[in-house]
Amino acid sequence: MINKIKDPGVGNASAQYAKRMLKPDGSFNLKYQNKPRKFTEAYHFLVNISWFYFFGLSFLVGFIINAVFALIYLLIGIEEITALSGSVVQDFFNAFFFSTQTFTTVGYGALAPQGWLSGMVASIESFLGLMLFAFVTGLIYGRFSKPRSAVRFSEHLILRDFKEHRAVMFRLVNDRKSVMIQPKISVTLMLSQPNDSGEYQNNFYLLNLERDAIDYLPTTWTVVHELDEESPLSGYSNEAIKKLHGELIIMMSYYDESFNQEVHKIHSYVLKEAQVDFKFVKAQNFNPEGTLILDYDLFDAIEPHKS
Repeated sequence: MINKIKDPGVGNASAQYAKRMLKPDGSFNLKYQNKPRKFTEAYHFLVNISWFYFFGLSFLVGFIINAVFALIYLLIGIEEITALSGSVVQDFFNAFFFSTQTFTTVGYGALAPQGWLSGMVASIESFLGLMLFAFVTGLIYGRFSKPRSAVRFSEHLILRDFKEHRAVMFRLVNDRKSVMIQPKISVTLMLSQPNDSGEYQNNFYLLNLERDAIDYLPTTWTVVHELDEESPLSGYSNEAIKKLHGELIIMMSYYDESFNQEVHKIHSYVLKEAQVDFKFVKAQNFNPEGTLILDYDLFDAIEPHKS
């Protein structure tokens, strides 16, 4: 019996020109409009952006803060820190260097505040620097300690003959050397189809899998959905399946010994990208010493399948 289910959370609304629901990286293909910005979301933003943007943003904020304080020192009078150079640009750089030394609490001693006003500003800046460094340190720890899945999904979705029927299949692998404990997976087929009114809507089907859970995963796992009489795709030809406005939404979870907790990973494939009559190249074999070898260069490799 075909297992049609209710909306799992992505919504029933669709359109003839609707794009895939999930991006290849597992994030939802969603744009927010008129969404109010909240300062409380800053932590979530800073923890989830890439390391490149995180450090780039950190250096930019640090530069702007020091530049602002350098201008303040110029307004107070650079002579309260060091002698006038006769050049505004050179005075600004002297103020900027002093600001950097104060902000980082390095204090080389070559430049020092000599008036009460510059000393007060320097005190405020050094306190601000300590606060921001503590904040950035907490963010770095949060980024390192945040549980992240090590699951890598195959680049290709395959559609080929399998046993007495056909099957769609993909495979996954652990990108770390740790072992995934009790991984389990569910695959939902989302089909965007017109209803009786001619409007497109999403229909959802929970697919039966050859295996939806294993005890541990040290190597690769090929996930197979057979197109038998209980499959919502059984009545379609290979060409018709590729023309369907359909997407496989995959949810995987497992216990990660590195983070000592359960970790989740979402991924998706669109049916139109399925490779017909191909199979995965074997990515593991034994060397002459009898040790099992997993070749990651072959993980995404496919070859023609001969019936």
